[in-house]
Amino acid sequence: VQLQASGGGLVQPGGSLRLSCAASGSFFSINDMGWYRQAPGKQRELVAGITRGGLTNYADSAKGRFTISRDNAQNTVYLQMSSLKPEDTVVYHCNARVTRYRGTYGADYWGQGTQVTVSS
Repeated sequence: VQLQASGGGLVQPGGSLRLSCAASGSFFSINDMGWYRQAPGKQRELVAGITRGGLTNYADSAKGRFTISRDNAQNTVYLQMSSLKPEDTVVYHCNARVTRYRGTYGADYWGQGTQVTVSS
């Protein structure tokens, strides 16, 4: 199972970016998916999560500015980020809880991370 993240880059304060993360490989199903952020020297923290059925949750810092969504047919999760601030500058990692085989427990898989830089 591989997660391929894309969409990071440089944006001005107040701007928008859309991150994408596509899962590929052999598996039975993808359950929860999410986006995390990790600043240097700090622990990885949840930015937004979404269940297979579409229920979402957000970190307080993301509420009202970020929107997580997914396309189950494409095994892809998105993070639409708006009103970006310099403090949003960090590496974003996508995560998926993947069930490899029917009747087994899911395991967490991580994408390679994509850098978002908010600066004028």
